Amino acid sequence: MAEWTSAVGAAQLARLITSQQDRPSVPGARKLPAYRTLADGIRLLVLEGRVPVAARLPAERELAVALSLSRTTVAAAYEALRGEGFLESRRGAGSWTSVPAGNPLPARGLEPLPPESLGSMIDLGCAALPAPEPWLTKAVQGALEELPPYAHTHGDYPAGLPALRRMLADRYTEQGIPTMPEQIMVTTGAMGAIDAICSLFAGRGERIAVESPSYANILQLMRAAGARLVPVAMADGLSGWDMDVWRQVLRDSAPRLAYVVADFHNPTGALASEDQRRAMVEAARSAGTVLVADETMLELQLDPELEMPRPVCSFDPAGSTVVTVGSASKAFWAGMRIGWVRAAPDVIRSLVAARAYADLGTPVLEQLAVNWLMRTGGWREAVGIRREQARENRDALVAAVRRELPDWEFEVPRGGLTLWARAGGLSGSRLAEVGERVGVRVPSGPRFGVDGAFEGYVRLPFTVGGPVADEAASRLAAAARLVGTGAGGSGAEPPRTFVA
Repeated sequence: MAEWTSAVGAAQLARLITSQQDRPSVPGARKLPAYRTLADGIRLLVLEGRVPVAARLPAERELAVALSLSRTTVAAAYEALRGEGFLESRRGAGSWTSVPAGNPLPARGLEPLPPESLGSMIDLGCAALPAPEPWLTKAVQGALEELPPYAHTHGDYPAGLPALRRMLADRYTEQGIPTMPEQIMVTTGAMGAIDAICSLFAGRGERIAVESPSYANILQLMRAAGARLVPVAMADGLSGWDMDVWRQVLRDSAPRLAYVVADFHNPTGALASEDQRRAMVEAARSAGTVLVADETMLELQLDPELEMPRPVCSFDPAGSTVVTVGSASKAFWAGMRIGWVRAAPDVIRSLVAARAYADLGTPVLEQLAVNWLMRTGGWREAVGIRREQARENRDALVAAVRRELPDWEFEVPRGGLTLWARAGGLSGSRLAEVGERVGVRVPSGPRFGVDGAFEGYVRLPFTVGGPVADEAASRLAAAARLVGTGAGGSGAEPPRTFVA
């Protein structure tokens, strides 16, 4: 019986390996033997989850042809991986990926750091801030006071509590986008919303156009659902969306869905202009594509003088083309798992009907808490706290990275929670691996791309400030030095772990 559960073709693995090497060489970097470079590349792909554990690798001869290497080089790389515990083989069954005993299984998303690791590791992996107290406590207390009438019901509200649906509809109406409660469904976070939308509109094998780069967890959700992702390249810096490219992709590929983060894009921080939004909606309508607009970062405007463009759904108020997703998780607190969908009433009815086979509904107490915040003005106060904290963290992190890593390139976004940095010609995957060994956790660029793109980037969230931001940049600089000199490979002595 085979020990592997999936397979990676030679051409696919070659593309992923080559993407790690398509970056400028670093002066003074130690050149590794070809077999060692290949072994390290495959090991990093496994550690990052871009090649699954228990995936059958191509035969040595096939991979050698795909990479234009000798079979001896590939055989030596496979043997090195077997010795390190990242590859297992059996005659007649081939070779498949594994992880050494004691190593956590890799995942392709961005998971929060376990609480027990917080004392020794600076976590720049998860773009989430602590709760903006005292508003979390006040909201929960207010929700508890309003809970008794609901406790006498079955507690299942597949479309969401009527009071919160009405509140959310009124908020859109106040923005000049007339909205009825029948156009709102409350979900378990934005991930729950997008999962439901993908299940409704894009079955297995359907195309979904996505920004490139895009939010890692959403990309993985879509992959797991069997979608065929069609990447659309973002323009350099903060200019964001090249509408000529989008029109061509939507016209030629005819994707069932297109997913965009027009408000402080994750990970780049770009903000789409009104012209870009209008053109995006028109292009989606012409192609018959449903445009999913993710507004989870919408309220995190960090520069007070910035004039915000109208929401994407303002160019399709009936919701026939644009399906909008919002959430309390970024603007308020990640632990408040409340999201929502705004769409045409018939779309909402279909989403609600499908929920009977998913999670049935969203927790009542948390819905009451969000409704209390929005009704009392606590939401506005809490978001103000969140903006101030993120702004201070952004400025501290930018200053620290510029000081410690002056060759890294980035543009400072005017909102959101993330900085997208080109890492001075270094491999983002290797920086992520070595960073964990020197006490800083950072996600590499390929997590935000399709098929190994963005190897030369890392994402830095605005989750730390002050001396912690300084220390995070210092540890990143230490990791960069190790990677740049070739001392961060598997054969190197692990550097010491700092204690925060």
